[in-house]
Amino acid sequence: MPSEPAWKAKITTHNHALSGIRPGMSIFLGTGVAEPRSLIRAFTESSSPNLRDLELIQLVSLGETISIADQTAEKYRLKTFFSGWIASEAIREGRVDLIPCPFSRVPLLIESGTIHIDVAFVQITPFDESGYASLGPAVDVARQAMSQASFVVGEINPTIPRTMGDTFVRESEFDLLVESSEPPITFDRWTVDEVHDKIGRNVASLIQDGSCIAFSVGPIFDALARHLSRKKDLGIHSPFFTDPLMELVRSGAVTNRKKRNFKGKSVASYALGTQELMKWLDGNPLLEFQGIDVAGDPTRMGRNDRFMVVLPARRIDLTGGVALPHGRGNVGTGPGEAQELFKGAALSTGGRTIFGLPSRNPRGGSNILLSVMDFPNQFSARESLDLVVTEYGIASLTGRTIRERALALIDIAHPDDRAELVRKAKAEHILYPDQVYHAEQGHHYPEELSCMKTFKDGLEVRFRPIRPSDVDEMRRLFYRFSDESVYYRYFSPVKTMPHTKMQEYANVDYRNSMSIVGLVGEPGEGRIVAEGRYVLPGDTPFADVAFVVDEAYKGKGIATFLFHYLIRIAQERGIQGFTADVLASNKAMIKVLERSPYPAKAVMASGVYEFSIPFRPEQAAVRDA
Repeated sequence: MPSEPAWKAKITTHNHALSGIRPGMSIFLGTGVAEPRSLIRAFTESSSPNLRDLELIQLVSLGETISIADQTAEKYRLKTFFSGWIASEAIREGRVDLIPCPFSRVPLLIESGTIHIDVAFVQITPFDESGYASLGPAVDVARQAMSQASFVVGEINPTIPRTMGDTFVRESEFDLLVESSEPPITFDRWTVDEVHDKIGRNVASLIQDGSCIAFSVGPIFDALARHLSRKKDLGIHSPFFTDPLMELVRSGAVTNRKKRNFKGKSVASYALGTQELMKWLDGNPLLEFQGIDVAGDPTRMGRNDRFMVVLPARRIDLTGGVALPHGRGNVGTGPGEAQELFKGAALSTGGRTIFGLPSRNPRGGSNILLSVMDFPNQFSARESLDLVVTEYGIASLTGRTIRERALALIDIAHPDDRAELVRKAKAEHILYPDQVYHAEQGHHYPEELSCMKTFKDGLEVRFRPIRPSDVDEMRRLFYRFSDESVYYRYFSPVKTMPHTKMQEYANVDYRNSMSIVGLVGEPGEGRIVAEGRYVLPGDTPFADVAFVVDEAYKGKGIATFLFHYLIRIAQERGIQGFTADVLASNKAMIKVLERSPYPAKAVMASGVYEFSIPFRPEQAAVRDA
């Protein structure tokens, strides 16, 4: 007869396992779905005299097995490395101890003995025929805790998935084993409303094929995964793996082929999600579970090109200060974790960081403020802030002055909040005292007119309606013009374009006037290289049209595209035709107008061609009359 596996001899009752604890010990508990729930429940319910004056150490307290409300100093006190989820209020009240430390450094603190561990309670799968069990859907810092502890208890749970990666442990690493059949902690999917869906779409527009993504938890990420499903060769290196990421892998958008480390594998340290996710993870070779020292290591993250960090924000102020979510809505985004992810993006070729948030909170207040100093859980690295996304668009903050940041953030605030933000920013001298802002602009901004076009030599140009925050970029475009181009556009040798004049130019109403700018460069930033506009003067049904193109981008067809695009926009808004005054020597402009899809009539007067382009033949007679 075959001998009984050695691990079975170590199985005991929960109470017997707890008898190995002595007062004053420090006990490590697995995080999240790794929490050994039945063992912890037996601990909290026991009145044994040896269970006194104990320290419980857990990276993140996600479950409710450890009762923070009922804990007493005589029995135990919880230490955690993260202030989110259920621990935030207790930390503020002094009932739970917070150890400020980025997750990836916790293993080193345990290995060095700085964080002392006497006992480790970890959850594992059943052992296989070779004598190995898996740590399941949360590797955490279990290996370091087990190596330092003098007493290790494993809770065998057949309901958790057997995961791949650095998850396997031998029976010899455990002193005792207990059995449990409690299902793992699961989390329902987030409800995605229209606002979060728009945020997800805007964030997805910043993520290019071949990018490597770090995800978090919340409705933005449920929405984002849907909008990423048509991307190609995405990679995943993230502390957390969730249901949206499972769906993204299933869609075929994730191949991990472009990654430089763990090629072909999605990397995570924790899985948080539904029972469906737990089943999908069981034996799945596509996901590599690693300790938090690997999954959260900025150096390893940075080895992947285009490492894209997406984080939720609670509030953001006009200078770039961020208040992160806290309380039950926050699973793993603290300032320390955000800093490490930012470092990873900074080390990555083409890496970017993105904060996403709704423009307003559930009570209708603005999430974009003058200051976030009164909010907890602050991420204060303003100099590192890159991209901020709301349902109203994208604000690129890298390399921007405080004034430029404020304008960009006001552009993506809720339209009803923008005028007040401008007023407050002026009062605090963040914006110029003469800053122009038309309150109705935000409500009429035609986001649907944004598009992309590929021109000669594969040049990609993104087009969108102009925004008030484009004032500085438009000034830079002006100063790149040749004297000839300036004269052709303004009919005079204009030498300067002060902010006062250009901001009037950048503020349009999108009804009687329309301006479309063309940008090149990375999504979310870019440089304006072209602008086309029409203005409807007075009561006439014909609008004056004009367009300019950066000297370095002429001859590629951009002006022709702008002209035809403006015709389409004008027709949709009931405008009956275009007029244009063009100097006779401006051959390029004349050539573009002559390529109009509608007959163009030109009359010469004092060296200037007066063009008239009716959109329908019968309108020509009306115009001539």
